[in-house]
Amino acid sequence: MKRARNFSAGPAILPESVLEKVQSEMLSYRDSGMSVMEMSHRSSLFEEIISDAEQLLRELMNIPEGYKVLFLQGGASLQFSMIPMNLGKGGKVGYINSGSWAKKAISEAKILKVPNMEVLASSEEDNFTYIPEIPETDEAYDYIHITTNNTIEGTAFQTIPRFVNAPIVADMSSNILSNRYDVNDFGLIYAGAQKNIGPAGLTIVIVKEDLIQTENKLPSMLDYRTHIKNDSLYNTPPSFSIYVAKLVFEWLKDLGGVEAMTKMNEEKAGLLYRTIEESDLFSSPVAINSRSLTNIPFVTGKKDLDAKFVKEATALGFLNLKGHRSVGGMRASIYNAFPYEGVKELTEFMKAFEAKEGKFK
Repeated sequence: MKRARNFSAGPAILPESVLEKVQSEMLSYRDSGMSVMEMSHRSSLFEEIISDAEQLLRELMNIPEGYKVLFLQGGASLQFSMIPMNLGKGGKVGYINSGSWAKKAISEAKILKVPNMEVLASSEEDNFTYIPEIPETDEAYDYIHITTNNTIEGTAFQTIPRFVNAPIVADMSSNILSNRYDVNDFGLIYAGAQKNIGPAGLTIVIVKEDLIQTENKLPSMLDYRTHIKNDSLYNTPPSFSIYVAKLVFEWLKDLGGVEAMTKMNEEKAGLLYRTIEESDLFSSPVAINSRSLTNIPFVTGKKDLDAKFVKEATALGFLNLKGHRSVGGMRASIYNAFPYEGVKELTEFMKAFEAKEGKFK
């Protein structure tokens, strides 16, 4: 069976070797006679899976002591609420409004009536086509929230801001394990798994334990302390998603880790960006110094021509290239598991399409 070139922003492509491993173990994991989906999360087999997954992630990201790794549910969107509930200590909190998901995080903080909340910088007035300049400050903040990569708009932080008195909280849902990051630069990292890690349903949280406030009484499921105390097994976790994540971590480690993957992503993105730059038909709406490695939007400037491109691409097996409804145009999401050959095939189709509709330089 021929695999499609799946450019979905999420749930997204998984490594074929991982899918084959899942297939081989689907009916009986390690001769247990059970699928991972059927076994108890309290069993020794599953405890080994979740322990190995954490250890592999710690190794891949070089997570230091003092940081806890949690395997949670609710998606990154639930973290929009859990973060102010767990890290807010009544002082100032800051948000950088760089895209649609950052805007939703801000909205949730407002619903919670987080005191002393400030939007420190925003690019909304220019449709989030760049990462806004962040003002320097030595004021104390409970945390400052950023979104390292904006899935919808195709922008990304090229360098992580640093503040003397403010830990950085980062939504890394769309570029975790695909860019080089030093965990020490962050107080908390969170990410939905469905782009670079595994199936939808799992959320990764990496939190510096001494940031968690200890005064407020929170609902058990919304309290990081609950999940830390119970090693992410307070309730039934998304066990199958954790199992697949472990396999993806093993795959990434075998490839050479995050350093090697970043180079691969730079090559893939570089090829697509060069094709866009050399084109008289396609263009990028994103500022050059804010461009993402994983989510690359492009447009023709004409809605009917964009629709024609997407239709013809779909017929050839290039799936999910239609841009987000709030942005339009096209968007190629080329996460870790997306092969270089697939990007090359897309650029060849783009050139052929332009040969019919215009001229290539």
